Amino acid sequence: MAWSLDNLPQLTGKVAVITGANSGLGLETTRGLARTGATIVMACRSQDKAQRAREDVLASVPEAKLELLPLDLADLSSVRTFATALADNYDRLDLLCNNAGVMALPRRTTADGFEMQIGTNHLGHFALTGQLLPLLKQAGNARIVNVASLAHRYGKINFDDLMGERRYSKWLTYCQSKLANLLFTFECDRKLRAAGSDVLCVASHPGYSATALQGKGAKLQGSKFKEGFMEFANRLLAQSAAAGALPSLYALTASDVEGGQYFGPDGFQEMWGKPKVVQGNRRSRDLETAARLWAVSVELTGVSFEF
Repeated sequence: MAWSLDNLPQLTGKVAVITGANSGLGLETTRGLARTGATIVMACRSQDKAQRAREDVLASVPEAKLELLPLDLADLSSVRTFATALADNYDRLDLLCNNAGVMALPRRTTADGFEMQIGTNHLGHFALTGQLLPLLKQAGNARIVNVASLAHRYGKINFDDLMGERRYSKWLTYCQSKLANLLFTFECDRKLRAAGSDVLCVASHPGYSATALQGKGAKLQGSKFKEGFMEFANRLLAQSAAAGALPSLYALTASDVEGGQYFGPDGFQEMWGKPKVVQGNRRSRDLETAARLWAVSVELTGVSFEF
């Protein structure tokens, strides 16, 4: 039988963090996880949007336990503040869903001077995970779920121009950041296993799901045509954001999940459908690239992992 929200377990007493919980996949992951009784910390840059999202979830899941805490992944000082605040309020973290992201933006930089897509999608989550690892270790059998994308198949880590300073393609840079999500996942899992940790690190992807993410780059570029085209494509081809959140929810909650696994839809080309185990491409499994990206990420963020 295909897995659905009806298969969610009860997780009363568990604590979860979902980044980008105010819209799209993050909102639907929050809505689904709220049904389990877990306390969910909605980690969002805009607190106004987060509050509206909280009210939206409560309207459909009145018993939801939802907390708001500001987080801007494009600012490492915000990441540090968030991690400190979480540790001040909770003595454990059972579930971390690194979901937030940006897609195909005109070139811009984070507060720390990183290219925005690699800075937000990978480096921000890398720094967040490293700083939350002590709370994850405290929980016992905690899980880290990194949300990747089918776009990783077209990515390549360009160590010679990681920030796109010499040559910038908004789509190839996005693909690079999504490949980085998988390289980080698999390397983190290897390090956790080597340390004998019971923390699991896995990845998921939503297939082709209708969210506001696809049109955001076109909107920032000022292209009404591209924005309209993305909206049309979503309506014609995409599954709902709620369906796209299922692989993340499976990765976060299912009892048979193992470290280093990757989950996506079971339909044609993994674009639609119910959650199943999928495979990253050869580049995502490259040990040398993963180790090098890890070292570069530690250097850039200043965050080390205490396994």
